[in-house]
Amino acid sequence: MNVLVVGGTGTIGSAVVENLERDHDVIVAGHSSGTVQVDLADSSSIEQLYASVGAVDAVVSCAGDAAFGELEELTDEDFDLSLSNKLMGQVNLVRHGVDVLNDNGVFTLTSGVLSQEPVQGSAAISLVNAGLEGFVRAAAIELPRNLRINVVSPPWVDETLEEMGADFSPSLPAATVAEAYRASLEGSQTGATIDARDV
Repeated sequence: MNVLVVGGTGTIGSAVVENLERDHDVIVAGHSSGTVQVDLADSSSIEQLYASVGAVDAVVSCAGDAAFGELEELTDEDFDLSLSNKLMGQVNLVRHGVDVLNDNGVFTLTSGVLSQEPVQGSAAISLVNAGLEGFVRAAAIELPRNLRINVVSPPWVDETLEEMGADFSPSLPAATVAEAYRASLEGSQTGATIDARDV
């Protein structure tokens, strides 16, 4: 398969690219690095991305910024960032990618465990993660040409926690989380939230 991995230079994205490159042709898109660049918060940038890469068999998104902070401290700008980037950025990858994806292709987005298991400070992130999971369930009903769509819900990732100097157990290494993205690509499910802890 020809697979476009958006956010393929990040912690999870790099592991996904390494995993998928064993069997698939992978195009890596990053915000400021990678083979091609894209700004998820800018619809025109997403359109330019698709124009530059052409038709693909799969789009995997491991990207999206969202704000973490106490509810009373989160600003309008924090929510705007979370909604415009991680939520609508990934939604727009689908909206603008339907005509680019080959028949029987698959979109795989990224939410996260905080949609179902929030922690203090996760209000904005939990909001967008839950929104993504709802979008995927609904979009799966309407996609044409046997296109599929799923969302991977990673837990906390070991490498990220190490960088943060934090401990939110249980966590998984990014390489293990990457298997959930492979399951979305190579399986038959659609409209599914794939918990990376179950793969």
